[in-house]
Amino acid sequence: MRYRILGRTGLRVSVIGLGTWQLGGEWGKNFSQAEADAILDTAAECGINLIDTAECYGDHLSERLAGDYLSRRDRARWLVATKFGHHFKSFMQRDDDFSVADVRRQLEASLRALRVGTIDLYQFHSGSDARFQNQELWTMLAEQKRAGKIRHLGVSILQKGSEWQAREAAPFGVEVLQVFYNRLDRRAEEMYFPHAQRDRLGLLARVPLASGLLSGKYPPGAAFAANDVRSTFDKEKLQRDLAEVARLQQAEVPATVPLAKWAMAWCLKNPLVTAVIPGCKNPEQVKANAGAAELVAE
Repeated sequence: MRYRILGRTGLRVSVIGLGTWQLGGEWGKNFSQAEADAILDTAAECGINLIDTAECYGDHLSERLAGDYLSRRDRARWLVATKFGHHFKSFMQRDDDFSVADVRRQLEASLRALRVGTIDLYQFHSGSDARFQNQELWTMLAEQKRAGKIRHLGVSILQKGSEWQAREAAPFGVEVLQVFYNRLDRRAEEMYFPHAQRDRLGLLARVPLASGLLSGKYPPGAAFAANDVRSTFDKEKLQRDLAEVARLQQAEVPATVPLAKWAMAWCLKNPLVTAVIPGCKNPEQVKANAGAAELVAE
């Protein structure tokens, strides 16, 4: 495993993290605690030390599975990141609530679910610029930092993008940007990287495998089950992306390197990217993801 420092937080983070949206049950599979334990144990064995979850991955379900695990393992070896701003309703249905009072309640609910006294990275989760600009919210979060419930603050920028949030992050106390970035979507290089470099912000790249499209498992024409979040994607764009993946495999990926491994290492070739946070459904995928660190320069 390779490690990088997460911006000015000083946290030493594995370049391959562990995304856990799938544990909330929206990626075509429901997970038992034993299955979650196996995934997390394998991640630890591979040197991964970052768990990224969220309040709305199955109404704190992902957090609870991670928290049960953490309660029986060495909490100190893990960096735990979660998010705030949403309430899970049902499959791909959320209610937003970024009010000061509700975010305070969400924080307490996440602490209980994760069974931790402190969240290492607490992230504003895919909210609008108007929600982000609420100074009272950031004042409350700063108070929670002083109380020891939060170590660092971040923003997980919504998929459609917000260059403004990246530009204005530091004055609000934000130290980490989590951004949508992969070989099929390079907007972050212009929208976020310059601000991260200027303000020494950590950068976490989510969906580095483009929701699995860069795994190499799905040929052009592939379709997804109704209980898989990818079934909600725009169908024409999905097929364009799959065709582009096929082109990349022929034109850019070395014949001896698995596509997924190449795709994650591609994100990490820029040293501004601290870590990628791919999801996984089993220990074998965790091992495969961790193997991408072999292609990352020291």
